[in-house]
Order: sequence, then structure tokens, then C-alpha cells
Amino acid sequence: MTTMKKTLAYFLYTLLLSAIVCACSDNLDVQQVYSFDLVTMPVRKKIVQGESAEIRCQLVKEGDYDQAKFFIRYFQTDGKGELRLDDGRVLSPNDLYPLKKETFRLYYTSHCTDQQVIDVYIEDNFGQVAQKNFSWQNDKGDEEDTEDEE
Repeated sequence: MTTMKKTLAYFLYTLLLSAIVCACSDNLDVQQVYSFDLVTMPVRKKIVQGESAEIRCQLVKEGDYDQAKFFIRYFQTDGKGELRLDDGRVLSPNDLYPLKKETFRLYYTSHCTDQQVIDVYIEDNFGQVAQKNFSWQNDKGDEEDTEDEE
């Protein structure tokens, strides 16, 4: 009878081991891609040539994956100006730059007296993009119209 008990014990041990092996899976469900957005503080709407406007930015992510990398680029659709990061880097239009922080500031300096419009794009290394549009009118100061009243 001891042989039968040993056989039964081996059978149950093998069955239990098989159940454990089948229950475990080497396919880990690790989420790497989380949606995000670029949130900014309100930005003034008027600017004088040579003056800079500050844009306070923060990346807001739905989750955190330590291998996620973020990049910034911008396009100037109207006017002429310069955009730089708070670390002093001057950005060239259409070029992609790595973002080193999730909270940062941009500084736009006007180089013309026309309306100015820029589109800022934040991209991650998974192909997702968040886009914000900023526009400024020329601030003519306290100049008054010199039309004659009739």
C-alpha cells in the first residue's frame, strides 16, 4: 500500500505543479504609453517688438513610465520672433529638442510689429502629440487715433 500512496502523492504533486506552471504567465501586462497634455497658465495677448512673453508650462500625464521621453518643437505661422526654454536654449522652428523637465517655462521674444502666432508641439517617444497655439497682437502702447472729428 505504501507504493500506491507514493504513486498517488507523485501524481498529486505533478498535477499541482502543472497547475502552478499553467497559472503563471511570462507575459507581463506593463503599460508603457500614457496619454498626456500640455497645460499652460494664461498668456498675455499683446506684445511690443523686442519684448518677451513668458509661457508657464506643465506636462500632465495620466500615468508614469520611467522610459517615456518628451520632446518639444514649434512652428511660427505668423510674424517673426524667437522662442527659448528656461534653461537658455533658443529653439529653431521645426527642430525637435528633448525636454528635461515636466514643469518648464518658454519665453517668446517678438521681432516684428505684426501679429505673431506660434504652435508648440510636445511629443513623446511613442508618437503621441499634444499641441498648443499662442498668438500676440502688437501692443501699440498709449497711442491715440489722430483722426479729426467732424
